[in-house]
Amino acid sequence: MPLGTLDRTPPPFFRQGPSALSKLIFCSALSVFLMVADARFNLTPPLRSAIATALFPVQWLALQPVNAVRGAGKYFIGLDEALQGRDEASKKLALQSLRASQVEQLAQENQRLRKLLELREQITAPVIAAEVLYDAADPYTRKVIIDKGLAQGVEAGSPVVDESGVLGQVTRVHPLVSEVTLLIDRDLAIPVLNVRTGGRSVAYGDPLAGGSGLELRFMGSNSDLQVGDLLTTSGVDGVYPPGLPVARISSIERRAESAFAKIACTPQAQVGAARHVMVVQPGSGQIPARPAAAAPVAPVRKKASK
Repeated sequence: MPLGTLDRTPPPFFRQGPSALSKLIFCSALSVFLMVADARFNLTPPLRSAIATALFPVQWLALQPVNAVRGAGKYFIGLDEALQGRDEASKKLALQSLRASQVEQLAQENQRLRKLLELREQITAPVIAAEVLYDAADPYTRKVIIDKGLAQGVEAGSPVVDESGVLGQVTRVHPLVSEVTLLIDRDLAIPVLNVRTGGRSVAYGDPLAGGSGLELRFMGSNSDLQVGDLLTTSGVDGVYPPGLPVARISSIERRAESAFAKIACTPQAQVGAARHVMVVQPGSGQIPARPAAAAPVAPVRKKASK
């Protein structure tokens, strides 16, 4: 084939467009024209708005993974904050419940102290305020330990009362503490007076009542006693001041085969929950001492007459 007949033009794949310098000049001129046109005639804002509107769905789809990651992070952060808030709220609720129970306890204690002060006005003998520390270790007796002893002037045999009535009697005194035998102890007896009838009797601790009651012994079946009668200290023993509440009659059992009635009483004092008490000076300390006997006068001898 003759060489003159060959097509020397490059194939379409290898065809070259305008040169790079021509493209640079054209793009530069176009940029300058657009900037001048935008500055003088504001041509680009509508174009920008149209392009932004057309590209908004694409931008929204592109931002969804980022929003999902951010939302997940905020969810877990919010969950942690919610859990921390729940824990703090639980702690505050527990603290408020504790404070509410303490307020209720303090209100009850304040009410008891007020009653104790009212009872103090009825007692003319000197008293010593004390607080119950704990129960005695002996399970077969009903005794408590108070925080006053010889150093505070407590004497053995002193009556002990709470805001409701007679609680017991001091049976052992130590330098700083004292032992109080409760009136429901089986070895303790207290003379009482029936306020309704004026009859005197003696109340004993009743071991058959579970260690929480009293009984009146040696009372005839025909005695004038009723359920609900108030028993107070009679004062005839010289230990308990008269008029202090002791117990109320809770049941009366009159038996035909016995000449005595079985009478059960409920203590007025808080024998199982007393905390603040008063130790009263025994009534024997207020009784004046017996006057000394006068020396016998020797008979006058008459002189014998001479």
